[in-house]
Amino acid sequence: MQKVGGQAVMEGVMMRNKERVAVAVRLNDGGIKVKRYGSKKMPKFFDWVFMRGVVGLLLMLYDGVKGLIWSANQNLEPEEKISNGGIFLTLFLSLGMGVLFFIGLPFLIASLVKLEGFWFNAVDGILRLGLFLGYILGISYMKDVQKLFRYHGAEHKVVNCYEAGKKLTVKNVKKFSTLNPRCGTSFIFIVLIISILLFCLITGSWYVRLLGRVVLIPVIAGISYELLRLSDRFKKHKFVQGMIAPGMWLQKITTKNPSDKQIEVSIRALKEVIR
Repeated sequence: MQKVGGQAVMEGVMMRNKERVAVAVRLNDGGIKVKRYGSKKMPKFFDWVFMRGVVGLLLMLYDGVKGLIWSANQNLEPEEKISNGGIFLTLFLSLGMGVLFFIGLPFLIASLVKLEGFWFNAVDGILRLGLFLGYILGISYMKDVQKLFRYHGAEHKVVNCYEAGKKLTVKNVKKFSTLNPRCGTSFIFIVLIISILLFCLITGSWYVRLLGRVVLIPVIAGISYELLRLSDRFKKHKFVQGMIAPGMWLQKITTKNPSDKQIEVSIRALKEVIR
């Protein structure tokens, strides 16, 4: 059985394995349109523990953005279509704003209240976690985001059905959970926890601590990726289930029960990948 993963895109789902990517979207006329392309492969030189996590995430991000651009343009008129440059610029700015909001802002607040040592790192970490949870809760009330979360749920249900060895039908898929231990939501939660632990090791002046938080981002991503792999491998172990429980709870916000039509789109994407 192939190892597959995916993500929700605009009006659809992207599925990916080591060889190919398939994006399926629901068109305004009710039909389903699919695009297939080869997935970016990791050079063997980078296939080392911790390093493979950072490089693999960058490659998945590239494939994901490519699928997102294509899906976003399928239900737009020619004059409304978004260019690749426009999407990448938006994502670049969003990434920059994310760093400022989730790293810079908690650091600034903890500095303004003149905390030092353990309490500085503790408040900094708690604020970062609180901002992330507040952000997820806030956007979950937006109509477009709710639809995206339903496609996210459809993606998980279909992957869970496939990995259970069941036939990919809407009836079978509906029986499965919208939660999956390999989900990006769980990964982000692990990143937040690891960042709190590692940032506690950084001491010195304020600019050393701030620079350290930025420099350690790839390290945190690499460690979190390996932990996510291990949690999926040993997901039936009681201790591991307890460790990944917070990330699974968070998925109850970022995934919603999909409609039959959304499940159909997700099934189509997965079948195009594994065939």
